[in-house]
Amino acid sequence: MTLPYKALFLSHGGGPLPLLGHEDHREMISCLQHIATLLPKPDAIVVVSAHWEARVPTITSGVNPGLIYDYYGFPPESYEIQYPCPGNPPLAQKIHQLLSDAKIESALDDQRGFDHGLFVPLSILYPAANIPCVQLSLASPLDPELHIDIGRALQSLSGNNILLVGSGFTFHNMRAFFRPDTEESRGLNFAFEEWLRTTCSQTDITEEARRDALIHWDKAPGARYCQPREEHLLPLHVCYGLAQSPCVEYFNPQIMNKKSSMILW
Repeated sequence: MTLPYKALFLSHGGGPLPLLGHEDHREMISCLQHIATLLPKPDAIVVVSAHWEARVPTITSGVNPGLIYDYYGFPPESYEIQYPCPGNPPLAQKIHQLLSDAKIESALDDQRGFDHGLFVPLSILYPAANIPCVQLSLASPLDPELHIDIGRALQSLSGNNILLVGSGFTFHNMRAFFRPDTEESRGLNFAFEEWLRTTCSQTDITEEARRDALIHWDKAPGARYCQPREEHLLPLHVCYGLAQSPCVEYFNPQIMNKKSSMILW
């Protein structure tokens, strides 16, 4: 079986708040629930999370990774969330080999668990927690071209009923979340979102031009306001690298009073 979609980039919201009934995440939850109706059940999921950076791309290879509650100051129930999906060591080995074949150094980690970039959105998309998962780290330094190349190295996975999920957030200015909106701040948020939509969905440009635009994403209007540091955007680059095509579905939910993106390829 081959999935009709190759990759999903999603904006995963603020820590565990989507699973706690937080009012500012209603559109996010609704959007992910809708996306779940579009996605046939994959045999395995590979998640690139903004919350894991390593010197080289690193892959979880444990049989039953635990959860990492990598957030602070939330209610006690936030640290009791369970998502007991199994790992997939053979898939981890396959990813390791594909990266090696592409001359990209990588590593396996059989001890690391799954962070909230995985278990929060997947709890909404696939609440049964019965699909084997592998998590793939970002690589330091956070080079957008490298992350596109990482995705490109994984292209053969998309023909094996495996879904790639890039888990980040297209707006990740933490200070701005807690400041009143102004006409200027809304304009910067909307301008970057519109640039992303155009860049990812245009059908009248070459893939070379799309790749170049994503590599130089920080030149886009509002880019550094929305992404002071790019770790929450780069999972999108991995998804695009695998797809090498315009997206087929684009969603713009409001999360924590900011426009954000969910993108299907």
